Amino acid sequence: MERLHLDQIDRSILAALTEDARVPLVTLAAQVHLSRNAVKQRMDRMERQGVIAGYTVTPGRAGASPVSAVVLVYRSDRMRGGGVIAEISQIPEVRRCDVLSGDFDLLVTLEADSMDRIGEIWELLAAIPGVANTVTALSLTRVIDRG
Repeated sequence: MERLHLDQIDRSILAALTEDARVPLVTLAAQVHLSRNAVKQRMDRMERQGVIAGYTVTPGRAGASPVSAVVLVYRSDRMRGGGVIAEISQIPEVRRCDVLSGDFDLLVTLEADSMDRIGEIWELLAAIPGVANTVTALSLTRVIDRG
């Protein structure tokens, strides 16, 4: 079995496919600045690794509430270097990222269309080099929203 490693280009491809699973390869290749064949090879690898389980059209969820979660991130480098934050900033569902005092280093606020996507993002965050541990909490109900 191939070792799971997603770089920034892989994550960009996944984000584009998550937004529109029918995006043409040529369009996707232009977005990530690779050849069509290079993008296809990356997609094939992610399929073999189980990162991409299939391509589908799902009915729209007009009016449906997004799923919210917060992820506490403990960095092994204790905030030396900007690599972790740079990678987090590339995830479109990240609504906010705060540097914390105390045991954890970052508080990442997510808003996604599904629980499955929250799970995918959690896997992405946990796989970032420099991330030592995460704790995730899901929002069950929003009772106050001032912003």
